[in-house]
Amino acid sequence: MNFLAHLFLSFDDEHLLVGNFIADDIANQEVKTLPESIQKGVVLHRKIDSFTDKHPKVLESARFLYPLHGKYAPVLLDVFYDFLLANNWEKYAEEPFEVFVQKTYLALQEKSAWFPKMLRERLPYMIADNWLAKYATREGLEFVFDKMLRRVSKPALFENATDTLLAHRPFFEENFNRFFPEIIEFVKTEIKD
Repeated sequence: MNFLAHLFLSFDDEHLLVGNFIADDIANQEVKTLPESIQKGVVLHRKIDSFTDKHPKVLESARFLYPLHGKYAPVLLDVFYDFLLANNWEKYAEEPFEVFVQKTYLALQEKSAWFPKMLRERLPYMIADNWLAKYATREGLEFVFDKMLRRVSKPALFENATDTLLAHRPFFEENFNRFFPEIIEFVKTEIKD
């Protein structure tokens, strides 16, 4: 999953939120320098990724994408699952999507001193362009894929990614809505321990 789902799965704990947000952009050695409460967010992020990568419904969705999008199938699916979360928000959240988005931006700004430099510099652009809200739209998917396209070795595998995902949305949405309640329960159990 991409930013939105990880942030949602922090369940209003700002320290988990920060760790969950920075986990992909921080080295293991740097993690040890963070407060323990933020380290827990980094660990949670990695557990979420591990659970997700092994889930049968996620694997089924990724296998569907492999013929057209090769090794980027899981990456595209991560982003698409954020789109599906945004579009199924009322099933999983009590507060409105836009309230969550604004509250999250505020928390990230307040805790940005703990971010790696690159993320600290990127955050104002993320907020100004309202990246989290963009996940709810086709244009947002294209925006995210365009940003990713600049960093990949085989950009041709990103061609028509949005069209592929949206053309088969019912299939992906059914798999997502079977998977997501399970990841919520997994995370709640992890947070309790």
